[in-house]
Amino acid sequence: MSESLNREAHRTDTGGDALGTRRPAVVVDVGGVGIGGDHPVVVQSMTNTDTADVEATVSQVTQLAEAGSELVRLTVNTSAAARAVPEISDRLRASGVTVPLIGDFHFNGHILLPGNPSCAAALDKYRINPGNVGGRTWDANFARIVECAAEHDKPVRIGVNWGSLDQALLTTMMDENAALERPREAHDVMIDAMIESAMRSARVAEEIGLPHDRILLSAKVSGVQDLLTVYRRLAPLSDYPLHLGLTEAGMGRKGIVSSTAGLAILLAEGIGDTIRVSLTPTPGGDRSEEVRVARQILQSLGLRMFEPQVTACPGCGRTTSTFFQKMAQEIEEYLRTRMPLWSGLYPGIETLGVAVMGCVVNGPGESRHADIGISLPGSFEEPSAPVYVDGEHHTTLRGDDIVAQFIEILEAYVVRRFGAGAEAKT
Repeated sequence: MSESLNREAHRTDTGGDALGTRRPAVVVDVGGVGIGGDHPVVVQSMTNTDTADVEATVSQVTQLAEAGSELVRLTVNTSAAARAVPEISDRLRASGVTVPLIGDFHFNGHILLPGNPSCAAALDKYRINPGNVGGRTWDANFARIVECAAEHDKPVRIGVNWGSLDQALLTTMMDENAALERPREAHDVMIDAMIESAMRSARVAEEIGLPHDRILLSAKVSGVQDLLTVYRRLAPLSDYPLHLGLTEAGMGRKGIVSSTAGLAILLAEGIGDTIRVSLTPTPGGDRSEEVRVARQILQSLGLRMFEPQVTACPGCGRTTSTFFQKMAQEIEEYLRTRMPLWSGLYPGIETLGVAVMGCVVNGPGESRHADIGISLPGSFEEPSAPVYVDGEHHTTLRGDDIVAQFIEILEAYVVRRFGAGAEAKT
């Protein structure tokens, strides 16, 4: 195998045939973003501001959009929040932020949407939880929201959640199960109730007049195994696009690992058309972290490409110098800061692969596999590092400014390789 073919195989061995065939789904248009069909899996997020606070909400939507969120959901829980939505939308559009906005409705959506037609028109999608649209008046309240969506030609996500499951439906199914000669586990019945709630709600929505291609489904749980179970059962029952995510992933490492474990398995099986990683931020923390994690999940699976990836070894007893770690960090940060400019100038730059290795064991090989790579000798007792470009040894850097030298080579490589794409576009 030639070196160039070997490098290509190395970069794509987690995608393509290694992943399951994508589940067929009808395409739903959400404010110009296609979800389902052959469209790429869409990343979305949600604000945690008080939606009635226009300034704070506009700021956070902008931050999420800049981080790469392709849809942003807002809580619409009060009349003040509903009245703020049109102004939020207008201010975002005026500043050039075109990300579609989703209204999240619980309990009183049947009042807020008809009572605030400008809000209903400004939103690009509504999210309804069939478990809390009005208790005994479920049918009438649900119908009112769906009729509003049909009137304004807005898609709806029917989002079932095991923390707020339709209690009447669950009770009926539990009673039916208890009457069986060999009752099933209550947990199994609850999963089936979630699926039945989603499917029944979708059928009712279509009967009311919402077109088939204006409906998306989700069934949110908190545990990874339950997530796999519910979506594996739900996926074959329809061709509605599916929204994936844990309902409460948690904080920090736990939230990231749990979300990655669950979403990656389903996505690898071809299940899922849009995802959200629901991380609990630290007080005053960066809400955009959930967007970056979601994008990295898709990029690690080879489903989407968003930014250059840095391959770096973990270090071991051979890499006793901290120079390698600092070098890897500096190069990764440099790539991140350059991407806003590069993405506009160089088509395909997101596919760039960079290797920053710490010693001679795997360093040269990994550097050859990457588009451009550098490999240190190990403990840095000899300050020299070979650089490989397109699989070939390019030069060996020496001295105390190796990082700066490597960045110069990297910049020249980006212009040479991806600049042709920019010229072709002009």
